[in-house]
Amino acid sequence: MMMVEKKWFIGVDLGGTTIKLAFIDYYGEIQNKWEIPTDKSEEGRHITTHIARALDDKMTELDLTNERFVGIGMGAPGFIEMDSGFIYQAVNIGWKDFPLKDNLEMETGLPVVIDNDANIAALGEMWRGAGDGARDLLCITLGTGVGGGLISSGAIIHGTNGMAGEIGHITSISEGGVQCNCGKTGCLETIASATGIVRTAKDTIDAYSEGLLHKIKEITARDVFDAYRSGDAHATEVVNITTFHLGLAIGNLANAMNPSKIVIGGGVSKAGDALLTPLKKEFEKFALPRVKEGADFAIATLGNDAGVIGGAWLVKSKLMQKS
Repeated sequence: MMMVEKKWFIGVDLGGTTIKLAFIDYYGEIQNKWEIPTDKSEEGRHITTHIARALDDKMTELDLTNERFVGIGMGAPGFIEMDSGFIYQAVNIGWKDFPLKDNLEMETGLPVVIDNDANIAALGEMWRGAGDGARDLLCITLGTGVGGGLISSGAIIHGTNGMAGEIGHITSISEGGVQCNCGKTGCLETIASATGIVRTAKDTIDAYSEGLLHKIKEITARDVFDAYRSGDAHATEVVNITTFHLGLAIGNLANAMNPSKIVIGGGVSKAGDALLTPLKKEFEKFALPRVKEGADFAIATLGNDAGVIGGAWLVKSKLMQKS
């Protein structure tokens, strides 16, 4: 039998536009990575076939067989039954009551572990990224939506039916908030996501006719942070609103779980210190003194690789004892 350290893992990160795949070694180093488009036709029924085919083609190209791999760790959006890898619903993909784990195992001939996409990004950052091996970690992804992963004592918290870590759906505005895709109103996602930041900028723009953002036809979250760095009053108001709500949510979460690292990822995190500096100030208003002392903020470092590396960690931590 091949030595354990010589065996590799397969990480798969399913997004609404692309599926990222990687072969990753025992130590978390990516050996090969590539991506394929996400085919959402016919309610996403072809996705597992396309993943299996892509893996098969890459193994043939590199002269590898299933024997080289312990298994597949995959992150998927939506509501997941963790043990069975059954997807109750993934709105952006089209899946409803979809047996993802069973289908993928049948089509690849390899064991499969499934988790939420935000959770595997958090695991990736813990293992090889900004988490720096921290065993108590709060990871927040600010992209088109707001995702999160809660890691306690080195393990993802799933909750009773897989819904733990839905940070984006913490209620930030109790009355008069914007409708969220989840059906509720006033969710953190409607404010702190890239979409939410742009919405706040548009909603407040009339009061700043001389502002830098007034001159931009299609405002992006990046435009807001660029204008903020220039001292623009309108952009400053938008960043203050965003970081207030985000800092309040993170402060409350930190009081509940006492993390040593708070990792901020996703496209909005590219703002770097323009986001972190005002965010830390807001966080410090709401976190207990000892919680604040224990928590270091960091910008995620793995970018698009976080999901596939987290998928590999899933396999390492869940399947190694069986291999």
